[in-house]
This record gives sequence, C-alpha cells and structure tokens, in this order.
Amino acid sequence: MNRIHRCLGLVAVLGGALLSLAVAVPAAFAAPGTFPPPDPQTAPGQESVTRTIVVGGMPGWQIVLIAAGAALAAAVAAVLLDRAWAGRRSGVHGPAWAARRNVTARAD
Repeated sequence: MNRIHRCLGLVAVLGGALLSLAVAVPAAFAAPGTFPPPDPQTAPGQESVTRTIVVGGMPGWQIVLIAAGAALAAAVAAVLLDRAWAGRRSGVHGPAWAARRNVTARAD
C-alpha cells in the first residue's frame, strides 16, 4: 500500500509540474507588441515625449506584510515541530505527565 501511495504522489508531482509549465510557456514566448511608425507630419525635432508615471511593482508595505506572515508561519511550524519532537522523546504522554507521576523520562 505504501508503494502505491508513493507512486501516486510522484504522478501528482509530475502532473503539477506539467500543468505549471503549460501555464508559463505562453507568457515566456510572447512577442512584444509592434508600434505604428511615427507620424510623418511632425517635424524631426518634435517627437512626442512619453513619461512613465507608474512603473509597477509591489509597494513596500505589501513586502513587509508578506515577510511578517512568512516569519510568523515559520515560528508556528518550529514550535509545533519542537513540541512533537519533545513528545516523542519523553514517551507517549509527554514530559508534563511524567513529572506529575514522578516518572523519569527516557534519556536519549
């Protein structure tokens, strides 16, 4: 049964990778748009000037919010993993149960 789960997991990972490639390929090979030639009625020194006001990107507060969320998620995961590891180290019931019952925990 474990071998079947491993094979199904591999198929799921490969399917996800294929799906992500199928979504990303059209954007990767997109050609830039062509612009019409300049107007012949304007004089050579009077080309129109286009100024870009908003370039795009992500505002700083969004970057800070994402970084804070990632740090919080990492801290929660670290605490949960540490507690699970401590529970396995000291037996089935954990260190609090052993302290109440005057049972010494195993020393690994």
